[in-house]
Amino acid sequence: MTGLITKGIGGFYYVLTDEGIIEAKGRGIFKKDGITLAVGDVVELEKTEDGKGVINSIYPRKNQFIRPPIVNVDTFLVVFAPARPKPNYMLIDKFLIMAEMNGIEPVLCLNKCDLVSSEEITEIREIYDRTYPFLTISCKTGEGLEELERLVSGKKAALAGPSGVGKSTILNHLHPEANMETGAISQKTSRGRHTTRHVEIFQLQNGGMIYDTPGFTSFEILEAEEDNLAGFYPEMDVLRGQCRYDDCRHRSEPDCAVRRAVEEGSIHRKRYDSYLANLDEIRSRKKY
Repeated sequence: MTGLITKGIGGFYYVLTDEGIIEAKGRGIFKKDGITLAVGDVVELEKTEDGKGVINSIYPRKNQFIRPPIVNVDTFLVVFAPARPKPNYMLIDKFLIMAEMNGIEPVLCLNKCDLVSSEEITEIREIYDRTYPFLTISCKTGEGLEELERLVSGKKAALAGPSGVGKSTILNHLHPEANMETGAISQKTSRGRHTTRHVEIFQLQNGGMIYDTPGFTSFEILEAEEDNLAGFYPEMDVLRGQCRYDDCRHRSEPDCAVRRAVEEGSIHRKRYDSYLANLDEIRSRKKY
């Protein structure tokens, strides 16, 4: 029978099938071939006499991640806050780059909008609004939550974002039965206490599914290179071929279409600064 791995703990996998959740183990061939089963895998399994199961094979993956170990993501909900904690734009853009690299639709979710003024929200929205879907939400007031439910309908969505921005609270709203512990914000560090212990995917009433992903808090850009980084910034990618030099890095080269767009305001300065910072990180990585 066919099923979907919804959770994996200690070598046991919990597979959603037409007959309900079946606890299963993978055959030894997976370990022999260096394949690690992951939450989100669509698998073929057979039931054993004790009502449990054995996973025989997996279907091709749309995408996959090592930390956390999840596969077949359709949408990233990139969650951040305007305050407590303040936005880390370079980190936000790393999530967006990761989505672009893996063919995943990103949706920016500015949570805790009740903490700041509408003018401050507008300033943040202007950074991304022309490039990505952008939701202003508040789990406290309910603002934007219906739109969020609509966007994840029928999709496998992963919550990503820094600690303390309300990912567990959003998950509780989308799937109340998840009953996740929500971490209080540390008054000293303004960071959320880590509350999620394992990776799991939950079914939503609207037909979608949502991963709870403790590992998507920070990471390095492991695969982007100097010559393709700009391609993962859509507002820069549309200017491909318009610079004087084909290998333009958009830093100080003459007749650079990207820097001209920044000066004219069609590319936001914070996005450009993020690009330069990520470019420097890639160059620094090459030295070691």
